[in-house]
Amino acid sequence: MDERKTFPDSVTPLPDEEGLTKQGLMIRAAEPKHRDEVMTLLFSLSIPDTAQVELEQRVAKGEVVPLSELAGKYAANADDVKNLVSWLQKEGFQHVMPSADGTGVYASAKAGQLEKSLAVTMVRVTKDGITYTAAKNAPSLPVNVGKGVHAIIGLQPFRKLHKHNRTCVPKGGNRMSAVTGAAPSPNIQNAPPYLISEILKAYSADGLAVTGKGQTIAILIDTFPLDSDLATFWRNNGIAVNPTRIEKINVKGGPLPVPEGEESLDAEWASGIAPDAVIRIYATGSLQFVDLDRALDRIIADLSSQPGLKQLSVSLGLGETYLGGPRGEVATEHNKFLRLAAAGVNVFVSSGDAGSNPDATGHSSTGPTQAEYASSDPCVIGVGGTSLSLAANGTVASETGWTGSGGGESRFFRRPPWQKGPGIAPGAQRLVPDVSVTADPNEGAFFVLNGQVRQIGGTSWSAPIWAGFCALINEARLKARKPALPFLNTLLYPLMGTACFRDIQKGTNGAYKAGRGYDMVTGIGVPNVKELIRTLT
Repeated sequence: MDERKTFPDSVTPLPDEEGLTKQGLMIRAAEPKHRDEVMTLLFSLSIPDTAQVELEQRVAKGEVVPLSELAGKYAANADDVKNLVSWLQKEGFQHVMPSADGTGVYASAKAGQLEKSLAVTMVRVTKDGITYTAAKNAPSLPVNVGKGVHAIIGLQPFRKLHKHNRTCVPKGGNRMSAVTGAAPSPNIQNAPPYLISEILKAYSADGLAVTGKGQTIAILIDTFPLDSDLATFWRNNGIAVNPTRIEKINVKGGPLPVPEGEESLDAEWASGIAPDAVIRIYATGSLQFVDLDRALDRIIADLSSQPGLKQLSVSLGLGETYLGGPRGEVATEHNKFLRLAAAGVNVFVSSGDAGSNPDATGHSSTGPTQAEYASSDPCVIGVGGTSLSLAANGTVASETGWTGSGGGESRFFRRPPWQKGPGIAPGAQRLVPDVSVTADPNEGAFFVLNGQVRQIGGTSWSAPIWAGFCALINEARLKARKPALPFLNTLLYPLMGTACFRDIQKGTNGAYKAGRGYDMVTGIGVPNVKELIRTLT
């Protein structure tokens, strides 16, 4: 047998014994019929080490790299891609398709074929009531084929991210649902559920001569919102109803889940904060890593034809400890976030809604303190949450760190150079979040889902707000004949303690407390958008 290269970072090893694991997975043997199930994988390729280091350094310095350089100087070895594609086709894989930037190859095959080609054993794994066919052991490739490959993504589809949002809990009642709980009224001025105009005023983003015109805000999520919900939201917020602003990209082209709320919250608030921006929704069909990677690759491929696409909102995550051993998923997504940051796309990722101790489902627990990925990636802007209360005249009565605001030290990433200096405690690891904005569902957002008005919150509310603010700043820079923003964290951290940010000094998310300067509840604080625009233009 030819020598093979094994990829231990591509899966979580599963025990040989059938039954319930310590991680709460139910394992049983795969039957012959399960080996006919078709699975799609991503064979992720590395760029040369020297190029990787150089690109990381350029992003950390706030440089924007031309797309032509990303496609050339910072691409994977073309021969490695060619050899991999040829081998996959010979092995009988279907739909073999390299990504547009040459950093990965997607391919589909039946589970039985994967067992033979990748030397894995397939089992059946049940998690959260859903059963998947998945690899029990690490995959491998012939050495000459796997030379440039660093991970094989998609062999354990039970591994996925979760959404970040929380509905409010009415006094004396249960969580709101589609059939229970009184709908909140949007007609009480400067009281929850807050409207777009009220949040704009709270962060000094009202009365500005920018609306996001010429900008595109991308949203990464599994499905599309209802057009009727968007129209109702816009009408209630005094925004012109214009469905042509919403561009829907079904990344895989197959059936999509029904709207659950996250897609609607992201689209409603991003389009409300920047009412003249185009909202480009990339629907993945699922929250499995291979589907999210495919969507990120599509966004990267679209940059050449979408010059205004300079901001991306992502309201997904998973505690780093639950990502466990298979760091290949993190490395693969990090390289995509790195390329987006290098191209001048600012990615806003919600930090989580379970405070400092999220469990595997994104709820608070007594488990380990941890940051959630992908907000912990050093090439994104991690967005935490506050509890915002407005006075009757619309000014900020109080704002504290929200108890659910995700935050902590990354176990995966070292401290980036821009996250050091006065006001930031010394240390070696990346800290989360970077910035924050309103998130508390009990001081929550006006929101429409399936025709019903609701009150909602979570850092899923915070991320699209910041993406909208970014679109406003980018429009202002273009008006001032300046280039679009580089990676925003390189510009924001030096502004900590200035009029551009209000330091949130009260509140806790469990293990951490808000305080003077940087903290792992609210980051460097909440923005004064007017001052940010003045300073950055």
